[in-house]
Amino acid sequence: LHTSTRLSAACVFQVFNDPIHGHMKMHPLLIRIIDTPQFQRLRHIKQLGGVYFVFPGVSHNRFEHSLGVAHLAGKLVQALKWRQGDLKITRRDVLCVQIAGLCHDLGHGPFSHMFDGKFIPKARPDITWKHEDASVKMFNHLVNVNELKSAMKTYKLKLPRDLYFIRELIWPYKGRPENKSFLYEIVSNKRNGIDVDKWDYFARDCYHLGIKNNFDHDRCLMFTRVCEVKGRKQICFRDKEVGNLYDMFHTRICLHQRAYQHKVVNIVEIMITEAFLKAEGLILFEGSGGQIPLSATIDDMAAYTKRDR
Repeated sequence: LHTSTRLSAACVFQVFNDPIHGHMKMHPLLIRIIDTPQFQRLRHIKQLGGVYFVFPGVSHNRFEHSLGVAHLAGKLVQALKWRQGDLKITRRDVLCVQIAGLCHDLGHGPFSHMFDGKFIPKARPDITWKHEDASVKMFNHLVNVNELKSAMKTYKLKLPRDLYFIRELIWPYKGRPENKSFLYEIVSNKRNGIDVDKWDYFARDCYHLGIKNNFDHDRCLMFTRVCEVKGRKQICFRDKEVGNLYDMFHTRICLHQRAYQHKVVNIVEIMITEAFLKAEGLILFEGSGGQIPLSATIDDMAAYTKRDR
């Protein structure tokens, strides 16, 4: 459920009440994206795939995780903007980073990582595919079929430059100039793995699994700055935060050992994968060029939009 809060005659934000982050205020452009069929499909995709069959409390979905990542991405980039005016972070930068956080998981298939880690490699061994590839394709599809470019222009985004930037924030990097390179470390940090995507799913997964999470992302956010390291601007943390960051990686190990790689979870996901493989050619999905099997939907976003369970 969400409620509206009117800040000006032309700009209505909406507030989502979340068990992890409390009240999360979302920009109107983010609401336009959330209300599309392409984003709403995430309501039905289990965050932890087959883990749900072993730990019945982990019934949360990619939908709420994506809202949480958008929220944290906004908090981090706004904090850097406020602390370090010399970085020249613009409102456009903030909005683009939030959109990337919101849309980074659009490409997940049924049962999340089981789909791209087990099913696709067996169904289509001739290709190398990751859900990030589909996230970028689905974002393009979402913008085009819902005619969002005009809304983006209304909120002062510059097209096509900012569309390129948002896609690159999801996968892979290139877009903003060197002095804005740190922006690529907020949603998906390929340099050291410390990013708001993990901050949300560690907290959210631990909450639903009943596992203690000793990592405090709110404290970490308070001691974050951008520093120049070997000629490149990078997101850095105070030395006294080292213990908190150790706790972050320790939480990751615990989640993998106790839940993500649980032996019964692995067995369940193998069984579901085998069922999907047997259904290939029998259950078809309507795409832009006709009916296609499940494994082919990753190439057709019209069909992939229907693949939500």
